[in-house]
Amino acid sequence: MKRNRLVTDIDHRQVGRDSLFLMADLRVEGQAGDHRVKVRNLSPHGMMAEGTVRVASGVGVEVNLRSVGWVPGRVAWIQDNRFGIAFLEEIDPREVRAPAPSVGEHTPRYLKSAIQPPDPRTLRKL
Repeated sequence: MKRNRLVTDIDHRQVGRDSLFLMADLRVEGQAGDHRVKVRNLSPHGMMAEGTVRVASGVGVEVNLRSVGWVPGRVAWIQDNRFGIAFLEEIDPREVRAPAPSVGEHTPRYLKSAIQPPDPRTLRKL
């Protein structure tokens, strides 16, 4: 269950985080369009992202996390091309780490393989 919370000065560094590598879309307050970033680690309260997008400490962002959707947050820190995002709502990182859903009728095109398996009825048996 998600709960709203304000970004505070409380240090959440002691909260366990999972190192991982996946891509996510990021929207930055005051900038047009979405930016692709690498998610380097993730916790219920925030994440570390890496990318070429220009952000400033304290600016509002939204990140689209797999199986969770768009999560609002604020940039907490910046170091080179990496930056921390403090979420405004707690998330369950297990949902993000879960395997992508199986391919079906409602699967987005970008998750489907470009190579279609042959129809078994057209295969010749030896």
